[in-house]
Amino acid sequence: MEGYRIAKQDNRIYSMGLTGVDGGIHVCVAAQGEVCDLLLYHSGEETEYARLHFPQEARRGDVWNMTVLGDFSGLEYCFELDGKLLADPYGKQFTGREVWGDLSAAERPMRSPVVAEDFDWEGDKPLKIPYEEMILYRAHVRGFTKNTASRAKDKGTFRALIEKIPYLKELGVTSLELLPVNEFSELMMPEHVDGNPYAVDKPTGKLNYWGYTTGYYFAPKASYCSGKEKHPVTEFKNLVKAFHKEGLELIIELYFTGKENPAFVLDAVRYWTEEFHVDGVHLVGFTPNDLIGRDPYLSGTKLFATSWLGVPGGHEKHLAEYNDGFLVDMRRALKGDEDEMNHLIFRSRRNPAEFGVVNYMANTNGFTLMDMVSYDTKHNEANGEGNQDGNPYNYSWNCGVEGHTRRKKIVELRKKQIRNALLMLFLSQGTPLLLAGDEFGNSKDGNNNSYCQDNEVSWLNWNLLKTNRDIYEFTKAVIAFRKSHPVFHMATEPKVMDYLSCGRPDVSYHGVKAWRPEFENFRRQIGIMYCGEYGKKPDGTADDSFFVAYNMHWEPHEFDLPNLPKKQKWHIVFNTDEKDSNGMYSEVSVSEDGGEMVGAMPVMESRQFEVPPRTIVVFVGR
Repeated sequence: MEGYRIAKQDNRIYSMGLTGVDGGIHVCVAAQGEVCDLLLYHSGEETEYARLHFPQEARRGDVWNMTVLGDFSGLEYCFELDGKLLADPYGKQFTGREVWGDLSAAERPMRSPVVAEDFDWEGDKPLKIPYEEMILYRAHVRGFTKNTASRAKDKGTFRALIEKIPYLKELGVTSLELLPVNEFSELMMPEHVDGNPYAVDKPTGKLNYWGYTTGYYFAPKASYCSGKEKHPVTEFKNLVKAFHKEGLELIIELYFTGKENPAFVLDAVRYWTEEFHVDGVHLVGFTPNDLIGRDPYLSGTKLFATSWLGVPGGHEKHLAEYNDGFLVDMRRALKGDEDEMNHLIFRSRRNPAEFGVVNYMANTNGFTLMDMVSYDTKHNEANGEGNQDGNPYNYSWNCGVEGHTRRKKIVELRKKQIRNALLMLFLSQGTPLLLAGDEFGNSKDGNNNSYCQDNEVSWLNWNLLKTNRDIYEFTKAVIAFRKSHPVFHMATEPKVMDYLSCGRPDVSYHGVKAWRPEFENFRRQIGIMYCGEYGKKPDGTADDSFFVAYNMHWEPHEFDLPNLPKKQKWHIVFNTDEKDSNGMYSEVSVSEDGGEMVGAMPVMESRQFEVPPRTIVVFVGR
C-alpha cells in the first residue's frame, strides 16, 4: 500500500497491541487463524483506507507481529482474521460506542485510534493512603449523577464525578471505588443453546447496566464521556488527576470471565495502574490472584479480591480481602439472630497483618442499607425473570412492614437500625466501605439485583439528601468520629492483651457485668472497651478510652460500666435510641455548615446504664 512500508522484523519482543516506534508503529495481536490483516480507516469513515498483511514469517505461535512505517495521524484500525473483523483486545480507545444504549452500535465494527492523545500529568502519582486511614465509597459512574436531582452539569459521566468532589470531601470519604469503567457492551445479547437454528444475534432490549460482562480491558468507556467530542482516555485521566489534587484516591473494578489468558489479565491490571495512575484495582470474577498478588510491579498498588489466602504480600500492605463475610455476620447480629455476638467480636476486631480487610453492610449486588431494614424478601419483578434472579439470602428485616410505609414507629425503628448498622461498620477495625446513597437512605424498592435497571431504580435519588438529612448528618458524624479516634482504626489487629503494661488490654470484652464477658449462644448483647493508650493521635498523644455497649436484643439490658482512672467519668457520645438528638451528642453533632457543636454529652454519675432494645451506646472516658 502506497505510503506505508512493512519494516524488516527485528526479532524484539514487543508489548501486545500498538507500540510507537521511530517512523511508525509496531503491531502485535494474538489470534488463532491462517491469515491476518491490519485494516486502516480515516476517522469516521466506513470505507477501508488501507490493508496490510501480517507476514507469515513474523508469526510466533498465535501472535502476529509487524512494524509498519508511515504517517498514521487521523486513522483508526482493526484486524481481519480469516475474513472476519476483529477488534484489538489491547485497544486503548474505541469509536462507535459513544452513545449509551445505542442499539445500532452492535452492528458497527469496533475500531481504535492509531495515535494516542498526549496528556500532562503534572507530576501526579497515586496517594497510597494506608488501609486503616481509608473511608471507601462505592459508586456507579452513570448512576451516581444521572438523576436530575444530582444537579451535575454532565450527568452520568466521568466529568460529573469531578463535580461531586466537594460532596465526597464533606462526607469524609478518602477513596472512591467505581464499578467497571472499561469499554464493554451494555447491550445484552440472548444466550444461545448450541445447535439452535432459530437463534438471532440481536439485543434483548435489556441493558447490562453494571458492566459485568466481557469487555475491552485497556480502554475507558466512551459513553461515560461528556460533550460531543468524546475523549475517554483524556477525560478519565483528568478525573484521576482532579481527585488526587484534592487528596482523594480512585479505585476501579475490573471484571474477568475466566476465559482470558492470565498474562492478559496481568497486563490489564498493570496498564491501568501505569497509564491511568489509579490507586487500586478491585478484581472481580475469575482472576489469577496468585499471579497478580505476587507481581513485583504491583507490590505498591492496592489490590482487592475475594481472598488472598496463600499469597504473600509485597513490601507494603497492598492486598485487601473484599467479600460478604462482614455483611452476613453483622446483618445477622443487627437483626438479633442467635449466636452472633462471637461473630460481631471477630468482625469488629479483624485486621490481619498480611492483608487489609474491606468491610461493608451493603454493596451493589444486594439490598441497599435502607432496603435492608425495609424488606424481608427481594422484589426483582421489574427484571423480567419472575423474581427468580438475585440472592434470596439477604439477612434483612423489614421492621414490621414490607416496603415503604408512613407509620411513624416503623420509620423511626428503621432509621435507628440504620444508625446501628453505621456504627457497627465504622467502629470496626477494617477498611469501611459505604455504598453510594446509603448515607441518605437511597432505596431500590427492594430490588437486590438491579443489573439491568438503567433508570430511577439504580440512579441515586439526590432528593433524599434533603428528605433524610438526619441519616446523612449521622453518617458524616460517625465518619468524622472514626477519623478522630485511632483506637477504632489501628494499623494492626488488637491483641486483646496489655502489651503496654498500662493496666488494661488494648481491647476487652464485657457482659452486662464489667470484665465478665458472656459468650453463650443465646446472648444478644456485648460490651467492648477500647483503651486509649493503644491509639496514638498524630501529635503523639494518647486517644480517649471508649466503651461500646451493643444490645441487639428486643429487650433492654443494664450494663455495668468499667472503672476509669481517677477523676474521669463516662460520657455518652452516641445513643442510637435517642431520636430527638439523632443518636449523637456534642463531640460528633455538628451544624450543616460544619461550625458550632450542639448538644452536650450526658455525663454518667452511675456505674450502671440500661441500654434500650436494639440499641448501641458509645461512652467516652474523660
